Amino acid sequence: MRTIVLLVMSNVFMTFAWYAHLKDLRSAPLYVAVLVSWGIALFEYMLQVPANRAGYGTFSLGQLKIMQEVITLSVFIPFAVLYMGQPLKLDYLWAGCCLAGAVFFMFRS
Repeated sequence: MRTIVLLVMSNVFMTFAWYAHLKDLRSAPLYVAVLVSWGIALFEYMLQVPANRAGYGTFSLGQLKIMQEVITLSVFIPFAVLYMGQPLKLDYLWAGCCLAGAVFFMFRS
């Protein structure tokens, strides 16, 4: 559970580091957006690295990666819709179905 909680928290920081500048710093110079994003990403790494260390051994490397991708999509969709004002599209459902297939294959054995 610790791994999953840390991964979710790291993904929130990662999503803001990678995409929030498109809304909030659109008129700022690129170097400002990069520096702010790097500052946010530092917190992402401070959670991501311990999450992977805690989870490796309980989960295989492939399972950790697939878990990360599922969490990424689960964090990104509300961010895109609620924060960035993007429309909720059926494509998110199809992407989730593809990830569910990946989860099945990575966790079946």
